[in-house]
Amino acid sequence: MNRIDIHHHIAAPAYREAITELHSENPLTHMWTVEKSLEAMEKGGVETSISSMPFEFTRFPAQRAAQLARGANDFAKDLEVKHAGRFGTFAMLPLPHVEETLREIAYVYDELGVDGVCLQTSYGATWLGYEEFAPVFEELNRRHAVVYTHPLECTACPCSVRNVQPMLIEFGTDTTRTIASLLTARAAERYPNISYIFSHGGGVLTSVAERFLVQMVRIPPMVGKLTREQVERDLRGFFYDTAQITNSVTLKALLDLVPASQVLFGSDWPFRTPQETAAGYAGMFDPAVERKIDRDNALALLRNLSRRG
Repeated sequence: MNRIDIHHHIAAPAYREAITELHSENPLTHMWTVEKSLEAMEKGGVETSISSMPFEFTRFPAQRAAQLARGANDFAKDLEVKHAGRFGTFAMLPLPHVEETLREIAYVYDELGVDGVCLQTSYGATWLGYEEFAPVFEELNRRHAVVYTHPLECTACPCSVRNVQPMLIEFGTDTTRTIASLLTARAAERYPNISYIFSHGGGVLTSVAERFLVQMVRIPPMVGKLTREQVERDLRGFFYDTAQITNSVTLKALLDLVPASQVLFGSDWPFRTPQETAAGYAGMFDPAVERKIDRDNALALLRNLSRRG
C-alpha cells in the first residue's frame, strides 16, 4: 500500500451547509464519510489521500464565502491530524473574492501548513490566467504553492448537450480553457514558483494540443507574443492527474504529450475508486513509470508528505 491519491474529495460540514444554502444537490454530501474513504484507500493500495472540496464560491457573498472556506479547511486539517499519514490537504480558497482569498492563503499556510490549495478552473467568466486574479497568484508564487485545479460547471458557457450531464463534457473543456488562459498570460514565467496540477489529465488538452502548439502562436492575438517552444515547455511543466482517464487512448496520449514525471495518481473518490483507477493502467507502462505515477512524482512535488513521513 503505497499510492498517493491527489484527487480525493471529502464533504466537510461547511460543504454540506453550502449545498443546503444553495438549495442544490450534490451526491458527494451523501456518499462521503471518513470510514468510506479509508476503506476505499485500503482496497486501492492508497497510503495517503490529499483532500479537496470544490465549492461554487461565486454564488456566495464575500464574507460567507470566506467563512465556508475557513470551516472546510479547519475540518480537512483536523482530519489529517486525526488520521496521521493517511490524509493531506489542498485548502479551499474563496475566489473570486480576492481580498478574502489573500487572507485565507495566509491562514492555511501560516497556521495550518497545508500541502497546497484548490482552485476552480473558472469563476463565472474569469479563468485563472486573467489579470483579475494576479494578486492571488503573486502571493501563491511568493509561497511556492502547489495549485490543484478542479472544474465545476462553467456558468459563462452554458452549452450543455441535452440529456448529457455537464461533468461528462463541460468539466473537461473548462479545464482546458483555464490552461489556455495560463498559457496566453505567460503564467509559468510570471509565477515561476507555482506548480499547477490539472484534474482529469488536463481535460480535452490532448485533443487540442496541436491547435495550441501551431495555430495559437500563428494567429492574433498571440502571434509574435507566444512561441511554440514556450507553449510546449509550459505544457510539459504542468502536472496532470489520472482521474477518469485511465484508458489506453487517453492516458497514453497524455504521456505522449508530457513526460511521465508530470503525471500523478488521482482517483476522483467517491465518484470513482482508487482500485478502479489503478486497475485501469495496470501493466500499461514500464513498472518504473507506474511507480512514478503511483507515488514518486507526488512525493517529489508535495514536500510536506516527505517531512510527515
